Amino acid sequence: MTIGEVSRLTGLTIRTLRHYDRIGLCRPVCTTEAGYRIYDEASLQRLHSIMMFRELEMPLEQIRRLLDMPDSDMQQALSLQRDLLAMRREHITRLLAQTETIMQKGLTHMDFSAFDKRRMEDYARQAEAAWGNTEAWQDYARREKTRQKGDSAAYGRELMDMLGRFGHSRPASPDAPEAQAFVAGLQEFITQHFYTCTTPILRGLADMYETDDFRRNIDQAGGEGAAPFIAEAIRIYCR
Repeated sequence: MTIGEVSRLTGLTIRTLRHYDRIGLCRPVCTTEAGYRIYDEASLQRLHSIMMFRELEMPLEQIRRLLDMPDSDMQQALSLQRDLLAMRREHITRLLAQTETIMQKGLTHMDFSAFDKRRMEDYARQAEAAWGNTEAWQDYARREKTRQKGDSAAYGRELMDMLGRFGHSRPASPDAPEAQAFVAGLQEFITQHFYTCTTPILRGLADMYETDDFRRNIDQAGGEGAAPFIAEAIRIYCR
């Protein structure tokens, strides 16, 4: 398919498709002698994935890294997208509930929790104090420079939503397979969105989650006892 045909099929502008080509996000399979970009089925599949992740407001560079990850496949990408969509749905549900409350009770009943960014700021401050001179923090700082406005806060909310959802549905024991699978997913999420979360760093998070600020925030999101439960699950996983 030519770039014009792809534009009509996908709804993406020719300018956008050329931009994706320039930055290596989605290149045509070849360019004809006349200069026409030609796309094949694999190119269309990649474009479809890009458009799905853009619906989540994921930065283009992050999408490129995700789709080009070694040993990754589309199933992994779709699994991540499903989790992110579920988090966004929960966030929208909270906003809808708050809007309905305001409609019923007026602005005299105000709940600012849906817009609270302090949890993300707590993470950033304590992480810098713990790892300010490490390669992980330098990785985080580099990513911060390339993020779009609001990305970090959004990822922080997604992380807290993940902890909260698990806290409310946590199994009986932190060594249960479900708990250990959650920790593996948590490590992957942090690596994808913040910094390379090695096992020693992950182990350090267990201690951080039991400090006053983190314990209060995590227990508020996931129910009483969520923070120490998650911390212990992390310690078991790291052994």
